[in-house]
Amino acid sequence: MKIYTRTGDQGETSLLGGRRVAKDALRIEVYGTLDELNSHIGLLRDHASGARDALLVPIQEKLFSLGSRLASGSEEQADKFKVPQVSETDITTLEAAMDEMDKELPEMRNFILPGGHLAASQAHVCRTVCRRTERLLVTLANEEEVPAMAVRYLNRLSDLLFVLARHLAHVDGVADTPWNPRP
Repeated sequence: MKIYTRTGDQGETSLLGGRRVAKDALRIEVYGTLDELNSHIGLLRDHASGARDALLVPIQEKLFSLGSRLASGSEEQADKFKVPQVSETDITTLEAAMDEMDKELPEMRNFILPGGHLAASQAHVCRTVCRRTERLLVTLANEEEVPAMAVRYLNRLSDLLFVLARHLAHVDGVADTPWNPRP
């Protein structure tokens, strides 16, 4: 299978079912940003030295499935291709992971600044890309059909990435840097 097809040279791409759309279409922007998030999570896994693979690899797989559902153009088309869905269980899995990490963290009394630890900083980058993806998905959902649980999943995932950032730093003995607004 060749990587290049030349079919996108005029600024269009195909959805999973074959329908052609402009490469700058909002749907393409959303699943492209999901792909960016997935790549950032891969980098986070590298910075965390594989210590979080059991948590992050299933998230990457779920993001790939969500991107594939978006790339299919409709839920009906995604079901036809048997693309996995995001489920309530996926969301509760994220919540359970947050609850476990949160047990070890000091109480947060201020907003915190990203930084202080390479893996934690990368988790914050993931969080911000996740939030951007979520905003784009909400915009798309106002115009077209999107997977029902997708917005909820991304919202919870960004929360998990925040808790994970704090947890990674905490495990390595790095304290949160509180935001100290100056007049």
